[in-house]
Amino acid sequence: MKTGQTTGFLAASVSVFVLATLVGAPHRSVQNHSNAQSAKTASISVGSKLFTESVILAEIAAQTAEHNGYAVERKFELGGTRFVWSALLNGEIDIYADYSGTLQQEILGGLAEAAVPETLASIGVSMTRPLGFNNTYALGMTREHAASLSIRSISDLADHPDLRFGFSNEFMDRADGWRGLKASYNLPQSATGLDHNLAYRGIESGSIDVVDLYSTDPEIAYYDLLVLTDDRAYFPRYDAVYLYRSDLNRTAPDFTKAIEGIAGTIDESTMVALNAAVKLDGKSERVVAADFLDSEPPPTSERNALANRIWQRTWEHLQMVLISLAMAVIVAIPFGIAASRFRLLRRPILGLTAVLYTIPALALLVFMIPLLGIGTIPAIAALFLYSLLPIVRNTYEGLEGIPTALTETATSLGLTPRTRLLRIDLPMASRSILAGIKTAAVINIGTATLGALIGAGGYGQPILTGIRLDSVPLILEGAVPAAILALGAQSLLELIGSWLIPKGLRSETELSS
Repeated sequence: MKTGQTTGFLAASVSVFVLATLVGAPHRSVQNHSNAQSAKTASISVGSKLFTESVILAEIAAQTAEHNGYAVERKFELGGTRFVWSALLNGEIDIYADYSGTLQQEILGGLAEAAVPETLASIGVSMTRPLGFNNTYALGMTREHAASLSIRSISDLADHPDLRFGFSNEFMDRADGWRGLKASYNLPQSATGLDHNLAYRGIESGSIDVVDLYSTDPEIAYYDLLVLTDDRAYFPRYDAVYLYRSDLNRTAPDFTKAIEGIAGTIDESTMVALNAAVKLDGKSERVVAADFLDSEPPPTSERNALANRIWQRTWEHLQMVLISLAMAVIVAIPFGIAASRFRLLRRPILGLTAVLYTIPALALLVFMIPLLGIGTIPAIAALFLYSLLPIVRNTYEGLEGIPTALTETATSLGLTPRTRLLRIDLPMASRSILAGIKTAAVINIGTATLGALIGAGGYGQPILTGIRLDSVPLILEGAVPAAILALGAQSLLELIGSWLIPKGLRSETELSS
């Protein structure tokens, strides 16, 4: 291979893999009821938050739609309140379950209850009547520990400043969460943010003293926790409701009528039992929802077998990684060349890519939702931005590291800047450039697991579900293939390097391989 083809081949190699992925990738399955053959024109997209109760309520809505003859797309475990609410407003989903207190305090900024329906209607959103239970926030401790300190209410916590608080990350940042609670009760403690499901393991092990609870959590009884009295009535009511796009009243009127019919049918004890069936007994949300609806669960397709699930997640993950990496190679190498050749552009290019890299991945995904919605496209965009820095910097440093004597010789021979770049500079810098691409690929594979938070699928989906259900096998189902993929990407790029890097620039290890 001629050395002048280095840059083009680097980009083309990745692009070929992208094309193969897109052509061969199976479409994401849509789980339909057995009457899907006669599904109505409207397709209903059902979303949920990360926690189990939200997934169960979403599955109840999905099966209700299927029973009424509609095709359904399930976009479950999309992240926190802001993720799912944004998806509803943007039309990425049509319906999800939320809570009146969350709606008033977190979404609508403290709006009075009476003004909620009119405000929602003005933005094209409808709300059902309460489903029948109040899943309020609460604080809890092990009953034994609380008794030993004579703690019965939240106010009593102020007398014990050494207690360790561990709250869900969303509760830490909500308008109706920890900051307001701390001020209302004048609590002296600080709190640590962590996943809600992991907090129960922390309180069981004794590493946490106080956790936030949802009043319908089955773990309250399982771990024998005492729910502390909210003696200052800080928390509002959190009546469960369905929020759905108002245009469903026109496109799927029988579905919205059926959803409205669920209102008032799920009391607190029923919801606790549904949650316990999934989280403690290990039943699937599909089966639990079908039992509640007194119907047969939708048939499970062959894709639900372990090997087929991994295959599906692998294609989803590869699409995110390969497309974003190909885009980054095509953009970042010219940027690195420009930073090396033009002194005025050096700081802006290197500085901008460095700043993009410092933005937390989760925050970057949130920023993408208003622009690109949810799903694979915003995940690819975020991964593309993260990939720029290592490739730009390594291209720049590789070019800057070329010996001055060599460049002066090329100039004295009368080589044009373009010829020198293609035949001398890029081949000399190829090893550094490839190292940057390797780094970007490995970072992408790991960071792409967060794409599951916005419905992009990939290996992050079983990891999120495994954390939610405290299932190590599910976590490994995503983590192990991701690690294997990272090692495979590294090996593949090393093989490409053996073709691209001039023989005289390779290490002894590369020469022997």
